[in-house]
Amino acid sequence: MTPIIIVLVILVVLVFIALLKTVQVIPQASAAIVERFGRYTRTLSAGLNIVVPFIDRIRNRIDLREQVVPFPPQPVITQDNLVVNIDTVIYYQVTDARAATYEVASYIQAIEQLTVTTLRNIIGGMDLERTLTSREEINAALRGVLDEATGKWGIRVNRVELKAIEPPTSIQDSMEKQMRADRDKRAAILTAEGIRQSQILTAEGEKASAVLRAEGEAKAAALRAEGEAQAIRTVFESIHAGDPDQKLLAYQYLQMLPKIAEGDSNKLWIVPSELGEALKGLGGAIGNFRAPQGPPATGDNGSAGEGPRRETPRLDKD
Repeated sequence: MTPIIIVLVILVVLVFIALLKTVQVIPQASAAIVERFGRYTRTLSAGLNIVVPFIDRIRNRIDLREQVVPFPPQPVITQDNLVVNIDTVIYYQVTDARAATYEVASYIQAIEQLTVTTLRNIIGGMDLERTLTSREEINAALRGVLDEATGKWGIRVNRVELKAIEPPTSIQDSMEKQMRADRDKRAAILTAEGIRQSQILTAEGEKASAVLRAEGEAKAAALRAEGEAQAIRTVFESIHAGDPDQKLLAYQYLQMLPKIAEGDSNKLWIVPSELGEALKGLGGAIGNFRAPQGPPATGDNGSAGEGPRRETPRLDKD
């Protein structure tokens, strides 16, 4: 009984193992390569699959989802002989599991080496400044070369990104100094432009103010002149309407003389010659009013009403 039980147990174990090898469950977004006696037979898709146990063998299981692979920094020499370290990130996806298994030994290593060589070729034709400012151009060139080369491997390169571009430390210091100088220059230009604009606006304001002030003064002078002309016209019309005689005019002339002499700076006062005529007219008027009628007086030369001639007095005002 004991040998029979042992044989039965062995048979049950073999059957169980055979069942396990017969039924293969492939996860979603995955694929499996099946070989029969070392030769490719078929590719298993996601789900439940049946294979022949001990004859068919699962060679490789491949993830069909998009993969992200960062590569370590690679030293690259630019066109102006400067060494920069560039970090790259590759986004790829396996589209043909059979080609990814049999067309290349290790597609990850192949993609990395292809990325490094292609990057060196692209950066070698650019100077440092263009390298730092042309990331999109470098990404597009890398993606085109990688996608063309990896197509026969059953791999599609979706994106290539340059994660970092690090120039030498001395170049970084020089770039920082240059950027600082450029910022100082732009700040100085903006300050000068602001001062210039402020001065222009101030000058325009002063010009407008002067123009308005001059226009106001001109209008005020015109109004004053018009008022004075109207006053003179009114006085002239009043004088002509009143019909003044010589006596009244002489009296008004004498009243204006003290006003002419007003002022501390007037040291010398010249009496005009018209003063004699005014005094003569006024004196004659007063004499005619007070003296009785009589014969006219005669002088030494026998002419009536003519006295000795006097010169116009000259007064000095202290």
